[in-house]
Amino acid sequence: MPDIHHNQENNLQVLTISGEIDASSSIDLDQAIARCLTESKNDLLIDCTALNYISSAGLGVFMSYVEEFKNRQSRMIIFGLNPRVAHTFSLLGLSDLLTVAENRTEAEKILNEA
Repeated sequence: MPDIHHNQENNLQVLTISGEIDASSSIDLDQAIARCLTESKNDLLIDCTALNYISSAGLGVFMSYVEEFKNRQSRMIIFGLNPRVAHTFSLLGLSDLLTVAENRTEAEKILNEA
């Protein structure tokens, strides 16, 4: 079971995910992102530093929000992927469709450059 926490920090929303996201727990991830979109129009940083595993269902959740963030003119930036999870993103070509940063500093730099 994953642990998902949401924080509002100034003009940023931060969603921190730890543990594993599989088919059954991807629902929790979907609900957490949906709540973030309901509560604020701000950009969303997703901290995956403590995420150990993500299934295709979990990856699908991220993909399902790409268009919505684009329409809202806000961004969802995922950071802190461990090598195994990053490899999965890369294999499926998701690193080309999603904004992925090495760490929080890089994620915030991406936000500030735009």
